[in-house]
Amino acid sequence: MGIHAAVPISAPMSEQEAADRLALRELVDAYAHCADTRDAEGQMALFTKDTHFVVHMDSRSPEPTQELHGRDALAPVFANLNTYDTTTHFNGQSTVTVDGDTATGETYCLAHHLWQPDGRRTLMVASIRYLDTFAKLDGRWFFAERKLMVDWTETRLSTP
Repeated sequence: MGIHAAVPISAPMSEQEAADRLALRELVDAYAHCADTRDAEGQMALFTKDTHFVVHMDSRSPEPTQELHGRDALAPVFANLNTYDTTTHFNGQSTVTVDGDTATGETYCLAHHLWQPDGRRTLMVASIRYLDTFAKLDGRWFFAERKLMVDWTETRLSTP
């Protein structure tokens, strides 16, 4: 059995599905970009008005750490990023299933948070999985639900 035997071969996709998949990836990447540039308004605009946002600081816990309903409720969550000097979110592999004007997906992310508590430069890295439900409204994709699942974190001193 060759090295490529385990790689699934997907059926050809329509132009519309390819366009939807690209738009969904751009949505996921826009979220990370807005987070890192502290564009809370832009970040909130990526969600439906009646969005559901759930945070699990420990992905193994069935109980969420935080649960928010509605786009306006997201402001304090995104404003919390201002406690860090800088962040960098690296989006990794993702899977998406498109079904008309709805879709679901999972995206892996390594989020780097740099700040200086007590004058000591500190780096916290979080391994995150986003479990998403998307909705296409008037031809544009939005997050209808986003579950932020933290699998692990590491905090250490960082040299300039």
